[in-house]
Amino acid sequence: MINVYKSYLGKKVDVVIERPLGSSHPKHGFKYEVNYGYVPDTLAPDGEEIDVYVLGVDKPLKKFSGQCIAIIHRLNDDDDKLVVVSEDALKMSDEEILKLTKFQERWFQSIIIRTAE
Repeated sequence: MINVYKSYLGKKVDVVIERPLGSSHPKHGFKYEVNYGYVPDTLAPDGEEIDVYVLGVDKPLKKFSGQCIAIIHRLNDDDDKLVVVSEDALKMSDEEILKLTKFQERWFQSIIIRTAE
């Protein structure tokens, strides 16, 4: 299934923001430190749309269009995430991605994937 995610690498992705920056998770209560949403009309292994972290934007959004620069591939869960960024953040490092998404990813073992190979 990772190949479905890899097909987004380097491409422009339109995202619907489901949980804007500063909102709380409805079940677990933690705050979203970045905008978080999904790619409409897609299907991930968990039966929902493909999830997306939007990085490089410091205000709450409803929609976003940016470039997918990475995948957060969870090793102990089947819910990988795309990393979609603003034009200013195209060169974001793996360390920066991990730091910005730690608020939610801290409960999972994951690696950053940046190539389609």
